[in-house]
Amino acid sequence: MSTHATDAVDELVSLRRGFHRHPEPAWREFYTTHRLVEELRDIGVDELAIGCDAYDPADRMAVPEEASIAEWADRARERGADEEILEKTAGGVTGCVAVLECGDGPAVGLRVDIDGLFITESDDPGHVPVEEEFRSEIDGTMHACGHDAHMTWGLSTIEAIKASDFSGRLVVFFQPAEEAGGGGHPMAQSRYIEDLEYLFAVHVGLDHPTGRVVAGIERPLAMCHVDATIEGTSTHAGKTPNEGDNAMQALGAAIENAYAIPRHADGMTRVNIGRAESGTASNVIADHAHLEAEARGETTALMEYMKGRLKRTLRSAASMHGCTVDIDVISESPRADSDPELVDHVANVADGIDGVTEVVPTADFGASEDATFLMKRVQEHGGLASYLIVGTDHPTGHHTPTFDVDERSLRIGTDVLTEAIRGVEDAFAGEDDR
Repeated sequence: MSTHATDAVDELVSLRRGFHRHPEPAWREFYTTHRLVEELRDIGVDELAIGCDAYDPADRMAVPEEASIAEWADRARERGADEEILEKTAGGVTGCVAVLECGDGPAVGLRVDIDGLFITESDDPGHVPVEEEFRSEIDGTMHACGHDAHMTWGLSTIEAIKASDFSGRLVVFFQPAEEAGGGGHPMAQSRYIEDLEYLFAVHVGLDHPTGRVVAGIERPLAMCHVDATIEGTSTHAGKTPNEGDNAMQALGAAIENAYAIPRHADGMTRVNIGRAESGTASNVIADHAHLEAEARGETTALMEYMKGRLKRTLRSAASMHGCTVDIDVISESPRADSDPELVDHVANVADGIDGVTEVVPTADFGASEDATFLMKRVQEHGGLASYLIVGTDHPTGHHTPTFDVDERSLRIGTDVLTEAIRGVEDAFAGEDDR
């Protein structure tokens, strides 16, 4: 490898490790947005929309409590985040969109996500971020899904495209709140998605090893997050239990019956109650309960079936025990499959990239992703979209305290994305305008 190439890889590693040290959760990516903007200004883009200039804040989903947003904003300020950027992202309107105008040619989009997870990173001496001293510096929060690598790809691809002979427009969405399923919708409703002819989204790993590239995913599950609050009547559990309306009993019935929702003949369906709480003391009939659930389906229609059945189950369980329930659909995302034509293009490109040892045309995703909002928006307007996976050897699974990426995949991902973007015009030359 040449000295120049080695320097470029070192720069990617340094960039990724910088993001890894400062993970921030959904809609609280203040310092992350600050760092992205710093890098984008150094690269030099033709348009940079930050926070409220990138999308309508009213289109966000799964927005957390104001106190939590303010806490993370203060933390970013203490870390040195620019006040101009904090102003544009005030209230949790994080993320940004960068545009390169490179003359006549196709309009191409790239979506990368930027948020971290509420997971405490391992401090085991054998964990590479510990050994190499780039472990998360924020207790209880970690880049445990590779979004640090995704941001690195977004920035390095912009830089590579700017230095290339690409002719056209490149729009890169640095999307917040993917883990909450909340950021894809506003980005998909923004003016920056309009007129895109091609869209790429990308993920690292997902049990695919370093050197493998999946050119496009199929069958991502449509998903919704549902919160429910049950209200009953409190009373003394020993003296007057008959006077209470037991929210905890309603909660138990809701959980049991949610898992009893019939599966659907038309395809895969899922439901899960991931968090539940109720009660104050052993001698008090609980008058309050709260649960957080999700429903998924192999198609958007199947997800809607599960969501409807889940809501009906919650209402019935509350009514059975004399309680009321307030149900809030926090976020949701549709199914969108990669387009075969763009999958073929990515596969052809990846096959010629140094370090790629295997190209898999398609693979089932098996989970959910709100990049599907952007994919569907482009597809509905006649464009093509593909969600690709760049493999990486990760020692443990995603969303675990010891997750890490093989940093060799940083250059591979950059090269695949860059060449896929550069090559779309030639790959689809002569086809009808999209």
